[in-house]
Order: sequence, then structure tokens, then C-alpha cells
Amino acid sequence: METLTHILNGFSVCLQPINLWYTFVGVFLGTIIGVLPGIGPSAGIALLIPVTYGMNPTSALIMMAGIYYGTKYGGSTTAILINTPGEAASVMTAIDGYQMAKQGRGGAALAISAIGSFIAGTLGVVGLTIFAIPLASMALKFGPAEYFMLMLFAMTAVSSLSGKSPAKAAISTVLGLMIATIGIDLQSGQPRYTLGVPELQDGVGFVIAVVGLFAIAEVFCTMEDMSRGVRPEIIRLKGKLWLTRSEWDRSVMPIMRGSVIGFIIGVLPGAGGTIAAIMSYVTEKRMSRHPEEFGQGAIEGVAGPEAANNSDTAGAMVPLLTLGIPGGGATAVMLGAFIMYGIQPGPMLFQNRPDLVWGLIDSMYIGNIMLLILNLPLIGIFVRLLYIPAGILMPLILAISTIGIYAINSNLVELYIGLIFGVLGYVFRKVDIPVAPMVLALVLGAMMEQSFRQAMTISGGNPKILVTSTICVVLAVVSAISILLPFLLPRIKKWREGTETA
Repeated sequence: METLTHILNGFSVCLQPINLWYTFVGVFLGTIIGVLPGIGPSAGIALLIPVTYGMNPTSALIMMAGIYYGTKYGGSTTAILINTPGEAASVMTAIDGYQMAKQGRGGAALAISAIGSFIAGTLGVVGLTIFAIPLASMALKFGPAEYFMLMLFAMTAVSSLSGKSPAKAAISTVLGLMIATIGIDLQSGQPRYTLGVPELQDGVGFVIAVVGLFAIAEVFCTMEDMSRGVRPEIIRLKGKLWLTRSEWDRSVMPIMRGSVIGFIIGVLPGAGGTIAAIMSYVTEKRMSRHPEEFGQGAIEGVAGPEAANNSDTAGAMVPLLTLGIPGGGATAVMLGAFIMYGIQPGPMLFQNRPDLVWGLIDSMYIGNIMLLILNLPLIGIFVRLLYIPAGILMPLILAISTIGIYAINSNLVELYIGLIFGVLGYVFRKVDIPVAPMVLALVLGAMMEQSFRQAMTISGGNPKILVTSTICVVLAVVSAISILLPFLLPRIKKWREGTETA
């Protein structure tokens, strides 16, 4: 009853006109920031911190949270329409969303993205409301060994993203892991594989790599077609700017599963929405009756990842509010804002400032409704991008990509790095090497290495630490199953077919 009272009091706080206004400002700015590749929620929130000086802390934090989950909505728009993930977690949406747009189903992809984001975002906030404190206690049980095994399990999921050739997927994965080692070694402090370039000491930015692999590579492929006299047709939409009954039926369960996956991944500090989206995509491909459709315009490949990266935002608020531990870059910036206002997130926050914490949580319900109302009417406007001729659209994509990369650190070297990844993405397409395993390796590589080295330091170099806890053992077993499944399933299928024939 006490919690229910706090929830109701939270609504009385977030429904105040001034807080409603700041919720709207936050989600609106978040949507715009999400559309522009390279900026991201961390930079968006950081830019607004000076503006919030003198504001009521509750209003300021409500606006910052609105930017955080608002970017998730906006990031899918350019991912679907022009194959340019506006926000890092939208990288998986681009794989099938862009193919849907090319088939004239861009309206359906945008619609399921908005609806899935709303449902998952709302379910995530419900989970935050109910399970915040218990889940924070569970997250505390994850040490370096548990995190390494979790990353190992995620890495074994590459087998589901391998396409027709596991060998080519392995090449993509290893290359991604190699790139992930570039930068300053956190334990020794020595630069690794930086080639004497100071800008590489912080490693290769994930957003730079993603924009290059997807957007710039797309420009190169189109330029090649046009140079050979192959003029890409202007994509015309087929049917309504909405979902068919069949598309909705195929999307319901991926949205539900993605919501759960995203929330759980979000609770784990450092995991992030990109990992949640990848895990959701892998799950949907494995559970699908038609896995061959993935990468060719499967609506499940849009619904699941979009749900996962939206519910992840609510999950990431769990360790921030209950433990004072940021789950990623955006929540780290928000933690700085909390401290700037003299507020210490942690277990006592729920007792000392229930008006602030519950007002912030409840504002996320209102913000998700605002985002749905904002995004659904704009679908008809967004899809007009598909009518732009390739000769105009490709320079536009290149301009957006360049601005997005340069806006991160205002560094020309990073533009060259983005160009290199564009060439790499182009080569991958020519020789049919899947990009998704490299993306996964880039995300997990640094965290996986650091967790392993920390675990070895704690155990004095004894690898038994990786199988001492129940969590580690469960993750090890699941990883083994994940590795064996691609080899076992075809044999089981042949055996069944042989049995049925006999």
C-alpha cells in the first residue's frame, strides 16, 4: 500500500503542467537527436545540463529522461528509411527495416517500430515500478566472471547471424574483436594497435563504425550501380501506411519477448540497448519458422529489436536509481546531473526523495504516450523520403553520416575512420560476409576482455573462477548449447525427414 501511495503521488508530480511541458520537450528533442546519427542520448543530455541550472531538479531530470528514451524512437526512422542507424541501438533495426522499405513496406516498418517501442517502453516502466529493488539486488551478484560468461554466451549467438557460411561469420567476428582491442589498455595503460594516431587511443567509436558499415557502404554500392548504368528505381510504397493483420500477428510475440530481454539486459550495468537489440534479433531468428526471411525484410527483425532497445532504457534506470550505478553512457551523464543537484541515487533515494523518484518513473508512462502520439502521424511524412531519387538521396545520406560522425568529437580523423569502415562494409557486401557478427564483436569485445582479465586477477590466474558460481555454470551450459545447435539442428531435420519417408 505504501508503494501504491508513492506511485499515485508520483503521478500528481509528473502531471503538473510544468512537468508535462518538460516531459514533452525531452521526448521531442530526444526524437530529433535519435534521427541524427552520431549524437546519441549521452551527448544530448550533456548539452542540456548547463541549460537546467536553476531549474527544479525533478523537472530537469524528467526532461533528461525524456531525451534518453526519446532517442530510441527517433533512431529507428533513418535506420528503416535510409539504412543509417540514428542511434547505436537501432543497428539491428536497419537490417530488416531497410529491406522492408525497399519492398515498399516502409510504412509498416515505421508503424511497428512506433507501436513496439510504446508497448515495450510502457512494459519496461511497469517492470521498473514493480521490480526495481529486487532486480538491483540480483544485479549485485554479477561479478567479473559472471559478466565474462554472459558476454561469451552473447558471442556464441553469432552462429545465428552467420547467414549461409559460418566461416565468413567467424572472419567477421574475429575482425570485430581485433578492432575492439585498439586503444589504451585499461590495466597496463599502454596504447595498443593505435599506429601512432592519438585519436585511436580511446578506441574506435562504435557509432562511427556502424555509420560506416551501413550508411556509407550503402552509398558506395549505389554509386557502383549508377556508374554501370543501373539506375535504382525510386521506391514506391505498396499498400497502406499501416500494418496488415498478418504483420501484426507476427509482431506480437517478438514485441513481448523483446520487452523482457531488453529490460533484463538493461538491469545489468554496462550491457546497453545495442546488446539487448542483438539478443532479441538472435532470439527471434532462432524461434522463427522461416529464419531465411531474416535479413530480407522480416517484420519480426524490426519488432523484436525495437522493443528490446526501448525496454532497456527502463531497465537501465534500475541500477541508477536503486544503487547509484549507471548502466551506460546516458545514465552516467544523468548520474552526474543527480550529483550536481546534490542528490545521491541509491537505496535511500526512495525514502528520502519519493516525490522525485516516483515523479521521474511515472513521467516515463506519460512520455511514452506522447512519443506514440508524436510518431504515428509522422509516418506519412517520413516515408516521403523514399520518393527522393537516388542521385539526391545518396548525397543526403552521406551528408547526414558525415555530420553525425563529426558531431561526436569534432575530429577529422574520425571522418577518415568512418570512410574506412564504409569501404570495409562495401567489400563485405561484395564477398557476402555478414556485418552483424562484427557489430556484436565491436560491442562486446572490450567489455569481454576487461571482465576476463579482472576475473583472472581476482583468482590469481585460476580459470576455475569461471565455473564456480551457479550463474557462471548456467551461462556456460547455455553457451555450449548455443554453439552446438547450428550443427545439430540440420542433422535432426534430416533424421526426421528420413524417418517420415521411411
